[in-house]
Amino acid sequence: MVAPTQFQSFVQQSTGQLLPIFGAQLFAQPQTFAPISNIAVPGSYVLGPGDTVQLNVWGLADFAAALTIDRHGQVQVPRAGPLTLAGVRAEQLEGVLRNHLGRVLVNFELSATVANLRSIQVYVVGQASRPGTYTISSLSTLINALFASGGPSANGSMRAIELRRANRTVTTLDLYRFIALGDKSQDVLLQPGDVIVIPPVGPQVAVTGAFDQAALYELKPGATISDVLAPGGGVPVLAATQMALLERIDPQAIPARQVAQLALDAAGLRTVLRDGDILTLLSISPEFANAVTLQGAVAAPLRHPWTPGMRLSQLIPQTEALIQANFFQRQNQLVQLIGGPQGGAQALQRHFQINAEAINWDYAVIERLNRQTLQRQLIPFNLGRLVLQRDATQDLELQPGDVVTIFTLSDLQAPLQRQERVVRIEGEVAVPGVYVALPGETLPQLIRRIGGLTPHAYVFGTHLARESVRRQQQQNLDQLIARLESGLQAQSAQQVAALQGGADAARASILIEAQREAQRQQVQRLRTMRSNGRVALEIDPRDTSLAALPNLPLENGDHIVVPSVPGFVSAFGAVNNENTFIFRPGRTVGDVFRLAGLTAEADASQAFVLRADGTILASADQGGWFGGGLEAVALMPGDTVVVPQREVRETGWNLFLRNARDITQVLANLGLGLAALRTL
Repeated sequence: MVAPTQFQSFVQQSTGQLLPIFGAQLFAQPQTFAPISNIAVPGSYVLGPGDTVQLNVWGLADFAAALTIDRHGQVQVPRAGPLTLAGVRAEQLEGVLRNHLGRVLVNFELSATVANLRSIQVYVVGQASRPGTYTISSLSTLINALFASGGPSANGSMRAIELRRANRTVTTLDLYRFIALGDKSQDVLLQPGDVIVIPPVGPQVAVTGAFDQAALYELKPGATISDVLAPGGGVPVLAATQMALLERIDPQAIPARQVAQLALDAAGLRTVLRDGDILTLLSISPEFANAVTLQGAVAAPLRHPWTPGMRLSQLIPQTEALIQANFFQRQNQLVQLIGGPQGGAQALQRHFQINAEAINWDYAVIERLNRQTLQRQLIPFNLGRLVLQRDATQDLELQPGDVVTIFTLSDLQAPLQRQERVVRIEGEVAVPGVYVALPGETLPQLIRRIGGLTPHAYVFGTHLARESVRRQQQQNLDQLIARLESGLQAQSAQQVAALQGGADAARASILIEAQREAQRQQVQRLRTMRSNGRVALEIDPRDTSLAALPNLPLENGDHIVVPSVPGFVSAFGAVNNENTFIFRPGRTVGDVFRLAGLTAEADASQAFVLRADGTILASADQGGWFGGGLEAVALMPGDTVVVPQREVRETGWNLFLRNARDITQVLANLGLGLAALRTL
């Protein structure tokens, strides 16, 4: 990496930016600009020693020859003798050869071309990136040689490059004209022995700020701001013309650095710049002079032109202005959703929940900047009274720069009476479907409104899944798993620390490792569980009427399933016949014990019943509705009896299994139910 120049470091200290040198990037890859030798020779090309001419003659005489110009400038032409070609232009070549051969031949034709070009040697000196001697094609120009040498160095001039020939200056090249305009009028063909001199860089200025070509620029005498900005396209439209900053060095002042403000108008652009100046262009203000902004739940969140006396009713003339564009996009997708693999009712509920973002008609707000105090103000208004009732008191006058925001009910939590709740109800109800619950409507009220229950409805098994409950249940499950992992790791550490040396210790270590692997597998199974958000309704199993359902207010996204009466009860765990049995009225837990057959390892004292309503009844819960022990409890359709296994050895993992009822109760309370039991 090339070290920065003194002026680059000075500008970096002042602006915080390491600005490039304008035009230096052109020479970053000199091989890209290597001169091409296999191009057509221009008619103005002057032949010299080393060039080869291809001569073809036909007619009375027929021959071809390759004629190379020797160091004396001559070639030997067959049948005609020596001929001086050095100094002859390519466009004159055929005429000179025709005249020379015409002295010895008649009735002939010929063609002559420059077949091979000579190489020439030139010198690049001064402040070049790679000064030295270069052997290049005789068709090369001054610019070709600069590319071959890497161009001026960081301290070399780009505006006063001289080409000297025979101790005189042939041309002076300003690369800025070539870079900005493509002007090659100062570029000439090189000749052997030419010297390219790159003098030290002249006065420089820095241009930074709101300018795409921010860089260091070399000045010519009398250069103005307009001249310096011209290679970069002039004053950019995004630069503020009212003010720019000019930092200047005045060697006579103490301190020497000064700053001035100027406008980029016609007079300001004529300001003559000095060596060491730093010109900073400022960006235009992002403020709109005559705009108000409408955003939020609207058809077109846009800036709108402000006019004197403009009011809210002009910005929001009718309700169509509040229909969001993606509403119709989602409507168009409904055909795909309804017919998709997710199921019609579920897709409809999800679509309606997403698409039914109701407007908050009670509250909208104008955000305004107080020009005197520079404090932001929030001016609320009632959108419904403005748009629906045309209430003049809500038709507030707007000012330039105002931002009007329209909200939906999901943006701000509205009172329960105004919340929109989409629920899905299925199963043994009169009309299953997707419904918008009325303000404050409860589960029993919704079922009554849609026609009530069917004769086959099993109220005790009613399933209510709720999204807010699902999130909380999943969070609790994750915390439970984390605690289990921590406890099991601590127990494993204690067991390893208690091991003694010898063969017994080795066997115990193998057992502990096996237990540890089993623990990891069980915890991994727990990690795969996902809560379904079921709410345990705690329904009286003896009450089969609609009144048995709790007066639970409905929430958006609720899913209710009222099943038909199942005809079975199940047994699971340490039983000989893990099966499903026909439900019979009056059948008790003890009856299921006898039907399923307890194994020798069964721990009947820790047995429990997973009820159809999602609750759990354990041996310790022998009081309450039923009285007596757990075996005397009468089962309800859909109940599951779970019998854990008795553990003899009290290891850490055995303790985990022995407490399976407590863990299972937690899982059931998390809404995981029987699916969770089968993973333990």
